[in-house]
Amino acid sequence: MSELDLTLRLPERIRGLAKLAYNFFWSWRPEARHIFRTLDIRLWRESRHNPVKMLATASLELLQQAAEDPAYLRLYDLVMLRYEAEVAGEGTWFRSKYGTFPAPIAYFSAEYGLHISLPVYAGGLGILAGDFLKSCSDLGVPVVGVGLIYSQGYVRQRLREDGWQEDVEEIMDRTYDPIQQVLGEEGQPLVVQVPLFDPPVYVGVWKVAVGRISLYLMDTNLEANQPWDRGITQRLYASDPELRLRQEIVLGMGGVRVLRALKIVPSVLHLNEGHPAFAVFERIHERVKRGSSFQEAADQVSAGTVFTTHTPVAAGTDVFPFSLMDRYFHSYFRELSADRDTVLNLGTSPVDPGAGFNMTAFALRLSHFRNAVSKRHGEIARRIWAPLWPDRKPEEAPIEAITNGVHLPSWIEPTRMQEQFDRALGPDWRDKQDQPETWEGVDRIPDAVLWHIHQDFKVTLVARIMERARKRWHRDRLSGASVIALGAMLNPEVLTLGFARRFTPYKRPELLFTDMERLKRLLTNQRYPVQIIFSGKAHPADLEGKHLVQRVFRWAQEAEFAGRIAFVENYDQQLAKYLVHGVDVWLNNPLPPLEASGTSGMKAAANGTPNLSILDGWWIEGYNGANGWAFGGEPKEGDRTAADANALYNILEDQVIPSYYERSEDEVPHSFVGIMKESIRSVAPRFSGQRMAKEYVERFYLPILLGK
Repeated sequence: MSELDLTLRLPERIRGLAKLAYNFFWSWRPEARHIFRTLDIRLWRESRHNPVKMLATASLELLQQAAEDPAYLRLYDLVMLRYEAEVAGEGTWFRSKYGTFPAPIAYFSAEYGLHISLPVYAGGLGILAGDFLKSCSDLGVPVVGVGLIYSQGYVRQRLREDGWQEDVEEIMDRTYDPIQQVLGEEGQPLVVQVPLFDPPVYVGVWKVAVGRISLYLMDTNLEANQPWDRGITQRLYASDPELRLRQEIVLGMGGVRVLRALKIVPSVLHLNEGHPAFAVFERIHERVKRGSSFQEAADQVSAGTVFTTHTPVAAGTDVFPFSLMDRYFHSYFRELSADRDTVLNLGTSPVDPGAGFNMTAFALRLSHFRNAVSKRHGEIARRIWAPLWPDRKPEEAPIEAITNGVHLPSWIEPTRMQEQFDRALGPDWRDKQDQPETWEGVDRIPDAVLWHIHQDFKVTLVARIMERARKRWHRDRLSGASVIALGAMLNPEVLTLGFARRFTPYKRPELLFTDMERLKRLLTNQRYPVQIIFSGKAHPADLEGKHLVQRVFRWAQEAEFAGRIAFVENYDQQLAKYLVHGVDVWLNNPLPPLEASGTSGMKAAANGTPNLSILDGWWIEGYNGANGWAFGGEPKEGDRTAADANALYNILEDQVIPSYYERSEDEVPHSFVGIMKESIRSVAPRFSGQRMAKEYVERFYLPILLGK
């Protein structure tokens, strides 16, 4: 359904709803969401919070009633006024401080996590990219996004009775996606040819409005393509190396050609991870065609390129065999006016030169600014990639650090929590969220108020999980043990730990199970019990990750744990919000130094959910001794599992559990609430998406434009 179709369906008085529904502005503005929810809360939930689908399936009678309701129209007029002012971009931080850019920054990413209604993301990298676009929209930073649209999205997880993860194949119905097909000059759908392929491969283009930002997504599922080529953009992160290479050619080189077709000439190219790095080749190709030599063109492109690496291990990057590169690029070498070895050497890692074309090494070489995503990750990245700059000491490798941040308006609970912030911090806190003094007003929230709001969130979380378990039991007739493992016996009165992230060995979801007897005592203590909610998917090709899911699920089935462990299947953006709002403590215990940054703990902390985390990634910068709990900071030789597990148990027994269950006469754990408040006050400003976006502007984008 197009925006025009939806507009014509609506009564004239409220036709602006169509325009609003097609702009993700509504996803982080509570009043904009409210305008859809108040139409019909049941329809809102059934549409999975997708306003396009809701408006398209609502009865005409319902829509007409809204158009004649004075109270609804007052809300509608207010929201539309704010929306128009927002999109106009007047008075933004960027414009008031720097004026206008001559051309936008092109931000390339393989995934974008904007909202559950547009499933083109797999996990943290995509959520970070979505938060970055939203933050740039708020600040008025002139960014244009480029990515892919996937006909099957990412894997949908369903657990069997034995706990094995099944990867459910789903063809996405794009009928009601909040996206618009881009049209060419003659009014036909825009189709762009991607270089290198024989027979040719074409992409269609879809536009996603993210506040003031435009995001363009490419799709190969076109009749013009061969059947096997239509599936290039079928699913995120294909395991087959050749299909992965084809995806990255479409993303990088196809993305540059799409911008060219749209007459967008970027001033800066920002690569979010190595997946889109082939965009550099196409940018070089443009200059070679205009008469530059290969080296001149490479220098010019490099001077305007920013690269953000998210992996703390060299093995985490895409490496394509040289034979595969030859198959696709053999004719392109001539078009670049360069010989094969010159081009392929740009992607050769000195650490393992025979491995193939390394996308991270290539992106690092061809970028003017390079950054890791936390200070600790910066140290690791400089050490790993120091061989690319043999004339420098490892610690002097030119890789900086800009620590990740999260888009606070998207992740802080939108009604009761944000309303409390409006009262305690002032109604302009969203505009000043990166300023520490903004958050000093958290102390003005009474302990009892913050505590009871959080308890209500936990009740809602437990109810949602129990409803999910009930539906699985009703549909699949699961055993009682499996229903319990899915969370049917959770108790909102019990101290609740949350562990939700991708299931892979270095995340160590099994750490709490190191000493089974000690864990059982913690969970089943009659006076001070603990319960744990696990959630997360393993990559379809990660068998070890799937075994981790299975083991945790099987432990959750065991009666001796008294239903105190739950594994909630099919972790997604919506469930993540319920978890960061509703659990009491956010648990994170990866094997250091393998956590590049992590952002889920930032989201939890900003909602008053303290972190209990190993000192790795962002938590090294975030922990201040009073805003949560930390362990594992000291270096250890060999297997550190037992030591880390013992430290984790000790903190739970000696600090977390006592502070949670120690209640005053008003039944409020004031010591624990103090930690909640300090968590909000210390984490929100330093790890906001606004702070992150400003750093990219001031440290990278502006110097490129000013030639520094």
